[in-house]
Amino acid sequence: MGILSAKLSAVKPSQTKAMTALATSLKEQGKSIITLSQGEPDFATPENISRAAVAAIHAGHTKYTAVAGIPALREAVVKKFQRENNLTFTADQITVGCGAKQLLFNALMASLDEGDEVVFPTPCWVSYPEIVKLAGGTPVAVETRARDGFIMQPADLRAAITPRTKWLMLNSPSNPTGAVYSRKNLEELAAVLREFPDVWVLADDIYEHLVYGDVKFCTMAEVAPDLANRTVTVNGVSKSYAMTGWRVGYAGGPLEIIKAMNTVQGQSTSHTCSISQYAAVEALNGDQSFIGKFRRAFEQRRNIVVKMLNEIPGLECNTPDGAFYVFVGCEALLGMTTPKGQKLATDMDFAMYLMEEAGVAVVPGSGFMADGFIRISYASSEDDLKNACAAIGDAVSKLTRA
Repeated sequence: MGILSAKLSAVKPSQTKAMTALATSLKEQGKSIITLSQGEPDFATPENISRAAVAAIHAGHTKYTAVAGIPALREAVVKKFQRENNLTFTADQITVGCGAKQLLFNALMASLDEGDEVVFPTPCWVSYPEIVKLAGGTPVAVETRARDGFIMQPADLRAAITPRTKWLMLNSPSNPTGAVYSRKNLEELAAVLREFPDVWVLADDIYEHLVYGDVKFCTMAEVAPDLANRTVTVNGVSKSYAMTGWRVGYAGGPLEIIKAMNTVQGQSTSHTCSISQYAAVEALNGDQSFIGKFRRAFEQRRNIVVKMLNEIPGLECNTPDGAFYVFVGCEALLGMTTPKGQKLATDMDFAMYLMEEAGVAVVPGSGFMADGFIRISYASSEDDLKNACAAIGDAVSKLTRA
């Protein structure tokens, strides 16, 4: 009998982490690689936030905290939800975790029994199906289409729900597509969910502030207040505040599920790093003006990348409304042959070709449950993005069709 569990054997490693690790390894060998595989802002954490962390150290805030987070942070989250999302919570309805990912994991671990189903639209973040499987559930993917802007359609949601469905997981803005669910989109999905009163909603809003143009962000519990008693809203400071390494996420929801999530966390990591929590208090309560600067920079980068990629024969992508990714169709290039004679049979083959020939690290769409695509992060400098897109175009021009 082997040491590994059957549950773990069904879980795949993260392709985003794998591609980034490969790019790092190649850099260490002296190769020039532009890494566009990582979902991480290239901006420094704002100075006021870093100063708050240093002050917390000097004040001796280096001891254990409550599993759910320090009172000051939970109160800051309550105010944030009220101020920005028109959601009303008490502090005991808030929990803080080591990133939004842990809170998604906690919610599923606390609620799923073997065979319970979790519905989510694809393309999806690489961790969704794997977290569901680790929690003992069954992932149910609902395919979305580029022609619909990668927005899940109400009829498709209705068709996916069964008596075993426990959650709808919804990420907006979306990783990897950048799709943003409008108020109308959410109202249509809410109408379906009202037909199924036992299905809960897990709203992953981690890219909330990164929406572009005239697009407005909204979240399910805000749009459909009657569903708030079965909705857990998850967010964090990683993306909008350039605090990925600080590992602070937060969630608000009905007291029963929040308490259960705290129980799961209390038996795993316990609380989030105390210093990171004090930094997050400043992030939520302090000056927010830099978010607009970040957003404008990302929007300009998005426009550059979309234009350059759509000029490359065989590649096509929508202009995403949010997050900092473009999801690029490469199906037209599959079946072509590289200068070394390798046939590109899959999007993984194409991603590896770009790594080797162009020196650009991207993530294959198959990692997001969508074959025939690659995901490119534009959370890098304009120079890197322009050089990367030019290198991709050059690499594509070298492909031939037998």
